[in-house]
Amino acid sequence: MKVLKFGGTSVGSPQRMKEVAKLIADGEQKIVVLSAMSGTTNTLVEISDYLYKKNPEGANEIINKLESKYKQHVNELYSTEEFKQKTLEFIKAQFNYIRSYTKDIFTLFEEKVILAQGELISTNMVTNYLQEQGVKAVLLPALEFMRTDKNAEPDPTYIKNKLAAQLELHPDADIYITQGFICRNAYGEIDNLQRGGSDYSASLIGAAVGASEIQIWTDIDGMHDNDPRIVDKTSPVRQLHFEEAAELAYFGAKILHPTCIQPAKYANIPVRLLNTMDPTAPGTLISNDTEKGKIKAVAAKDNITAIKIKSGRMLLAYGFLRKVFEIFESYQTSIDMICTSEVGVSVSIDNTKHLNEILNDLKKYGTVTVDHDMCIVCVVGDLEWENVGFEAKALDAMRDIPVRMISFGGSNYNISFLIRESDKKKALQSLSDHLFNH
Repeated sequence: MKVLKFGGTSVGSPQRMKEVAKLIADGEQKIVVLSAMSGTTNTLVEISDYLYKKNPEGANEIINKLESKYKQHVNELYSTEEFKQKTLEFIKAQFNYIRSYTKDIFTLFEEKVILAQGELISTNMVTNYLQEQGVKAVLLPALEFMRTDKNAEPDPTYIKNKLAAQLELHPDADIYITQGFICRNAYGEIDNLQRGGSDYSASLIGAAVGASEIQIWTDIDGMHDNDPRIVDKTSPVRQLHFEEAAELAYFGAKILHPTCIQPAKYANIPVRLLNTMDPTAPGTLISNDTEKGKIKAVAAKDNITAIKIKSGRMLLAYGFLRKVFEIFESYQTSIDMICTSEVGVSVSIDNTKHLNEILNDLKKYGTVTVDHDMCIVCVVGDLEWENVGFEAKALDAMRDIPVRMISFGGSNYNISFLIRESDKKKALQSLSDHLFNH
């Protein structure tokens, strides 16, 4: 069985919902995870904001506007009066439920209940539409099986058992529709998965049912070997290792959040990224397989700050690095790249919120220099150290560009260069020409 996930823009209008229904109704049994219609979650956050501020009039105005938008969608989506009425009644009940919160004390718990309504409505609308089209579709309530433990982490054993029980209730269904993002916490309260939302739901569900493949459908045209807005002659990346995908995700590639696909990675289930705008395209397959000896992509991350600490006291001294790292830890600032020598250490960070305090503390241990407006350029692929020649190719591409730091060997999948932001375009184009366009 496959698990398919569609994001908010994929179900963002009645027309889009019809297109998704056409895509999934191919006679194969599958589980389909849906997000809220695009824009809905933001509106529900806005409603919550008014309720926090004890402004029920403001909240009601937004609620009424959102409800009338949904009523309009219902009229466009269904062709029979029976399904129109059935869905309108459901929507009316959900919005009355949201309105009931304008009368009581409003806290984070109530906000999470309100935020869950978007997914509950979109899944109901699509299930009803599929049923109207004669498809054997069943709604599986995520709140019956998706749960987090006391550490707010998903509870895989509970999810597996409860989901199996839900599926057993409807063995003849062709399509099981369920909500992404929402869950219950260890205390039975409505909650959400936070990081990566619906992608995470799809990955957890795929792992729970031992899916043959997890498909993540978006309206973004897959992964490219470079940013097409900056570099000429880019081409789509068709296959990635989970680790390569994680590297690219950090660099802001329009790809899955690494934590979302961990359940799939551990269960050895391939994840395929597909484009709802071009459903026949093969997309990008992410799995535990490595394409040997192949460079996949080049990515860049802006707004990087480099810090160098130089100290004679570091020579042959132990404990020096620990002291340096503890300063960053105390200000909850993570380090991206690190290079060390006998008398100094260079690090890069992308969060400068506590930069002045960090610099003051570092000055106790040595001379500190800072470079702003830097950029990390990363080459991703099969970069095992035995693979001779790739690092030479990458270095050759960078020969005319001043490089502040190089990181190689921290992973088998990347080489990173720290350069000036102003050199980014030149670096990406040069790497692209040397690595892909030869």
